[in-house]
Amino acid sequence: MAKVASPTAYVPGGASSIRRQGAKYTVRLWSVRHAGFLEKFYDFFAEALLKLHWLWNMIGYTRVERSVVFIERRVKEFMFDCRMCGQCTLSDTGMSCPMNCPKSLRNGPCGGVRANGNCEIEPDMPCVWVQAWKGSQMMTAKDNILRVQQPVDHSQRGTSAWLRVTARRAAERATGKQAAAAPKP
Repeated sequence: MAKVASPTAYVPGGASSIRRQGAKYTVRLWSVRHAGFLEKFYDFFAEALLKLHWLWNMIGYTRVERSVVFIERRVKEFMFDCRMCGQCTLSDTGMSCPMNCPKSLRNGPCGGVRANGNCEIEPDMPCVWVQAWKGSQMMTAKDNILRVQQPVDHSQRGTSAWLRVTARRAAERATGKQAAAAPKP
């Protein structure tokens, strides 16, 4: 008869069930606590990127993407513990990235949130969605958290959400200008 190994309290050096320890996790929680400020900063930044749309078009969005992704990844990893899914929802989720949820839920908590607001999978971690709600309440667009998010399109992983949003907003502005310039019946 084979012996079954008994569970031990041994944890290999440097290993942790919680990957989000240290500075990264501290900065991520800081970002949620300062969601209102970060929303204003991002609005300013997004407008600056939009004003550079002519440059991105001239160079080519695909050619500039690698450089932008390099910067975007560093900034968002540091600030939000970002996974670079390519479909950023930070402005809708109180500056709390839903991809940090152990279940990768994009539309609210799983229902297993503990009474203290922590995650059911990682009990010593605050639920990403509880943090998202707190952050969203500090933002101008408080109700954005109620938007239903599309499922993650994994083909966009590692691409720039900043450039995608800029291109979309530029196209929306162009169609708005065309509609305004069209003769009225």
